[in-house]
Amino acid sequence: MIMKRKARGVSYRKALLKNQASSLILHETIETTLAKAKDLRPYLEKLITVAKKETLAARRMLVATLGSEVVASKMMEVIGPAFKDRKGGYLRIIKLAPRGGDNTPMSKVEFVVKPTETVAKTKVEKPTKGKVAEKTKEIKKKILKEPNNKKEAKE
Repeated sequence: MIMKRKARGVSYRKALLKNQASSLILHETIETTLAKAKDLRPYLEKLITVAKKETLAARRMLVATLGSEVVASKMMEVIGPAFKDRKGGYLRIIKLAPRGGDNTPMSKVEFVVKPTETVAKTKVEKPTKGKVAEKTKEIKKKILKEPNNKKEAKE
């Protein structure tokens, strides 16, 4: 399932996919070789499908797989909701010019939809308990304080 090429050991390939997936989640676009990009896509698309579930078990699986609470949080809070209505095909691979030194085909891997822009456009929902509810109240207060039109801005 993980990279069909025999040039690297299994543990190296797992670490490579984990690191590339984490980088793509944090930066939302990466440049890599075409072979690595083709192996990364199914690996990360399965994780995005898990992130769409928004359960505690899904969060724990993402933390165990990706090895970082920060990356798993971004998956659950930003990327999962951004692709909630989409059934698959979350990533795109764009071919680039070959690398200068060894003429290896290069590619750019990115999300089909920019997750941060999609989440920013959606409404802030009201959670029921705890710290999340307090943060939501603070965000709503900031939104309500911003002027909606020119008349309110002058006052």
